[in-house]
Amino acid sequence: MSHASMLKARRQHQKTKKLLDVAAKQAKRLAKEALAGPAVKKERVKKVKLTKEELGSQDAKKTSAI
Repeated sequence: MSHASMLKARRQHQKTKKLLDVAAKQAKRLAKEALAGPAVKKERVKKVKLTKEELGSQDAKKTSAI
């Protein structure tokens, strides 16, 4: 076997090994996701800054509640 063909065989072996590793990782990831169940997205709640008038009306409600 010539040196060039040995290198070619080595590259081919590395390539197939990498493809198998990637496929195994992907299968593992998919299995993990399936086990976890459907993904639930968290909704972001925007905080709204209140105006001085609104803050004043809230303070008035608090003092009347006491």
